[in-house]
Amino acid sequence: VQLQASGGGLVQAGDSLRLSCAASGRTFSSYGMGWFRQAPGKEREFVAVISWSGTTYYADSVKGRFTISRDNAKNTLSLQMNSLKPEDTAVYYCAAGRTIDKVVRGEVNYWGQGTLVTVSS
Repeated sequence: VQLQASGGGLVQAGDSLRLSCAASGRTFSSYGMGWFRQAPGKEREFVAVISWSGTTYYADSVKGRFTISRDNAKNTLSLQMNSLKPEDTAVYYCAAGRTIDKVVRGEVNYWGQGTLVTVSS
């Protein structure tokens, strides 16, 4: 079972970036899937989660700027990040858990390897 995150890079403040996560080894259509991030010197934090049916929940820090989506048929997860800020700089991880509540609490069954997003001012 593998979650492969991609799409990170170096952008300027105000730019947009789209992260993707490809799942393999099993189907995650019944799982809650989400994104976390870890900035240098900080603990990993929750960013966004989406249920199998499309219910979403966001951290306050990204609400209105980030959009999470999934394609259950393709076993993929995406995170559209707009109006990026320097404080969004972090390694972003995709994750899967049995419910969205568990994912929000960090009770994750599967983690991706992370992709680095750097936002310059």
